[in-house]
Amino acid sequence: MRLFRRLLVCVLMSFCTEAIGGAAALSPGAPVPEFAGIAGWLNSPPLSMASLHGKVVLVDFWAYSCINCIRALPHVEHLYQAYKDKGLVVVGVHTPEFDFEANPANVQAAVQRLGITYPVAMDSHGDTWNAWHNQFWPAEYLIDQNGRLLGHHYGEGAYDAMENAVRALLGLGPLPAGTGGTGQVAAADDTPELHLGSATQSGLDSSEASGGSNGVHHFSAPVQPAANNYALNGVWQITDEYAQLAGRQGEIRLRFKAAKVYVVASAVQPVTLQVMVDGKPQPAVTVHGSQLYTLYDGAADGEHVLVLHVPQKGLQVYSFTFG
Repeated sequence: MRLFRRLLVCVLMSFCTEAIGGAAALSPGAPVPEFAGIAGWLNSPPLSMASLHGKVVLVDFWAYSCINCIRALPHVEHLYQAYKDKGLVVVGVHTPEFDFEANPANVQAAVQRLGITYPVAMDSHGDTWNAWHNQFWPAEYLIDQNGRLLGHHYGEGAYDAMENAVRALLGLGPLPAGTGGTGQVAAADDTPELHLGSATQSGLDSSEASGGSNGVHHFSAPVQPAANNYALNGVWQITDEYAQLAGRQGEIRLRFKAAKVYVVASAVQPVTLQVMVDGKPQPAVTVHGSQLYTLYDGAADGEHVLVLHVPQKGLQVYSFTFG
C-alpha cells in the first residue's frame, strides 16, 4: 500500500507539472492557503482548510458557463459520492469568468441545474483564486490529511489518475482497469474557445476598420469566415466582455471544427435564435438569462459553418466553445 501511494503521488505530480500552463504556483508538499473572501456557501455551512485538517480535500475551481468545467463535473460529483463517507471532502470554488457569474442567484440556480451536491464556495471577487495563484477553469487541487498539496490537474481528463490518487490518500487499493470515474474530453484539434469581448477577443474575421474595438460598429460578414473564426453581420456594440446586437436584427457566422457548439449568452427578454449548420436548419434556441446554451449537437466531429440569426436587439454574446 505504501508503494502504491508513493507511485500515485509521483504519477499525479508529474502529470500536473506538464498540464496546461506549466507548473503550479503552489508547490506540491506545501501547505495550502485558506479560502478567502467567500461571498457565501451552497450545500454546506462555511468551511475552512483548518477545520478540514485530517480529511483528504479536493478543491475544484470552476465557473458555471465554462463548458470544460461542465464536462468535468460528473467526475467531481462521482468522487464526492464514492468517497465522502471514507474521508474525502470536495469543495467547488466557483470563481466567475464573466460578471453575471458573480450573481449568487445565478450560481445557486446553476448548482441545482447541474446536480451538484458537494459544498460550493462562491468566490465572487476572485480572492480565493488569487490566494491559490490559480489561472485555469477547471483546476483541481488534491490536499492530504495534513493540509499539504499532493498535486493538481488543469483542464479535463486524467480522471483515473486523480481517483487513484484520492484512493491512495484514503488507504484504498487502485481501481481495477477500466472502472475509473466519469467525464468527457473534447478532441484535441477542435476549434479553441472564441471570445467576443474586446478584453480577450479571439477569432473575429472582420474587414471593418474598427475591427473588434469597443463601441457600436456596422459589420458585414463574409459568406464563409476563415477556419476557426466567427464574423458579425449587422450593427453590434462591442464591450470588454461581450458583443451585443444594437440593430433590429443581425447574424453571426461561425466556421468551426467540432461535433458540438455552445454559446455563453445573455438576454433580459427572451430572444429565439434561428440556427443553420451547413445550410440545414437546427432546433431554435431561446436565450433568456445568462448561461451556457447548446447551439449544435452533431453526431461526429468535422468542419462546419454555422449561421446564427438574431431577430431582435439586446442579445449579448460572450463566447463560443466546442466539444
